[in-house]
Amino acid sequence: MRALLEESFRAAVAAADPLQILAPHLPPAPKGRTLVAAAGKAAASMALAVEQHFRGELDGIAIVRYGHGLPTKKIRVVEAGHPVPDEAGEAAAREIFARTSALKQDDLLLALLSGGGSSLLSLPAPGIPMADLKAVTQQLLKSGAPIQEMNTVRKHLSAIHGGRLAAASRARVLALIISDVTGDDPTHIASGPCAPDPTTYADALEILRRYAVAPPPSVKARLEKGADETPKPGDPVFARVTNKVIATAHRSLEAAAEVFRKNHITPVILGDTITGEASEVAKVFASLVREIRQHGAPWKPPVALVSGGECTVTLRGEGGRGGRCSEFLLSLGVETGGLWALAADTDGIDGSENNAGAILTPDSMRRGRDARGYLGKNDSYSFFSALGDLLVTGPTRTNVNDYRAILVL
Repeated sequence: MRALLEESFRAAVAAADPLQILAPHLPPAPKGRTLVAAAGKAAASMALAVEQHFRGELDGIAIVRYGHGLPTKKIRVVEAGHPVPDEAGEAAAREIFARTSALKQDDLLLALLSGGGSSLLSLPAPGIPMADLKAVTQQLLKSGAPIQEMNTVRKHLSAIHGGRLAAASRARVLALIISDVTGDDPTHIASGPCAPDPTTYADALEILRRYAVAPPPSVKARLEKGADETPKPGDPVFARVTNKVIATAHRSLEAAAEVFRKNHITPVILGDTITGEASEVAKVFASLVREIRQHGAPWKPPVALVSGGECTVTLRGEGGRGGRCSEFLLSLGVETGGLWALAADTDGIDGSENNAGAILTPDSMRRGRDARGYLGKNDSYSFFSALGDLLVTGPTRTNVNDYRAILVL
């Protein structure tokens, strides 16, 4: 069962591998030159795929998380901070913006965007020091705010997000996008540098208030001033812009489901838009597991419950280690007593540790100690590490968000 779960995860990741899926979406070469602007956890592999298949001259920059780079020949790879932005990302984003602004009508801006681009392609708006952007980002990460709301704030503190990169280009813009957000709306992926932004400064202020985020003075002043709004839907600047999502979480769930089907286990895709507090979402799944176990409804075992989306973890103190996937599993184990399940982030990093996620077994609760205590202090990493049940893959160089599979046998 462990091998089967891991095989399903590999299938999910492969369905979003740029080296396998990107080539058919590449455009013909323009009359002028092609500038590649890539940002996100998949940026290096997307850039490499373009180098391998694009028929025409090109150059550009790809900004990736530290340790996620790949060797390329024409597109320079820059490693930078994630999930908190840093000066390396700022410098690369500034260069991308300047080079985009210099493009002419016969040129092409080929934007390669994926999850993580919000922090990696980070060019603070005028008057916002990088230190202040870091501070508000760190608070948002701890607040439990959904990624869409986090990105609403970041768009209004940025000189490049929220459609501003596309607006800076006189050339045609094609954005190829790997989606890591529920709903697959380009405005939310990497904070939508090439997409219209329907949100406002007032929305950003309300989000900070709702999650009790105390912004630095520069951030508060910019949001309250509300000048220089992001380009909105219907803005003529987007007449020359195409945003195309080429990989989604649902397609990855379908690939994983096929693995279970071939192994005579009925796959049930519960959706790729599951959000909420990870430990609470696990309680809902546990209820479904009990219904299947006790009553054979709504599906008869053996069943694989497959789902995606992006849960959150609201930190209740300091010192906890782990991410939303391992926290989901620990809560699921507490509620069910244990069963076969896997939860992992398709980028290979769950939270801030070195694991993609973890594997829950039927005897995890017996082998482990004080599961409720670890859950209470958001320390799922330490619980599964002690059992040897962390799932460590290294960087996958793609990102279609979380993957969960629960086996009811």
